[in-house]
Parts: sequence; structure tokens; C-alpha cells
Amino acid sequence: MMMMMVMVMVMMMMMMMMMMMMVMVMVMMMMVVMMMMMVMMVMMMMVMMMMMMVMMMMMMMMMVMMMAKGHGAAGEMGGTGKEGRKENERKKKEERGTEEEEV
Repeated sequence: MMMMMVMVMVMMMMMMMMMMMMVMVMVMMMMVVMMMMMVMMVMMMMVMMMMMMVMMMMMMMMMVMMMAKGHGAAGEMGGTGKEGRKENERKKKEERGTEEEEV
């Protein structure tokens, strides 16, 4: 009878150990999945940041190109585009007029 009790106890212990091992494995798997998710999130954030930086650089380049061409980017930035362009055209005409007068 004692042997049977011991055997049952051992079996119970083994079952408990197996259950604990299973739980530990599950927890480990969850931790790994969480880590992977975190890494993916970080990677996504990095990609988003890079995309934002590229977009900002492109916008800056576009602004510089507009300024270089003299389409009135500075004037358009302040107020509406039409007003800025009109102001720039007036300035250009005035400059040309002064140059002609000087010559």
C-alpha cells in the first residue's frame, strides 16, 4: 500500500513538473513573441522616421528649387499665392524700370 502511495505521489510530482515545464515553455514562447513584436514595432518606427526624414528633405529640396527659379516661393509663403506672385511681379517690374532709367 505504501509503495502504491509513493508511486502515485511520484506520478503526481511528475505531472506537476510536466505542467510547470509546459507553462514555462508557453511563457518563454510568449516572451519571444513579445520581443519579436517589440522589434517589429521598433523597425516600423525607424522606417517611419526615415520616411519622414526623406519627405522633409524632398520638401526642402523643392522649396530650394522654387526659390532658385524665382517663382515667388518667398512671396507665396507669406499670405496667399496670388498675392505673393503679384508682389514679386511688381518688385521685378520696379527693378527693371530702375535699371532702364539708370541706363
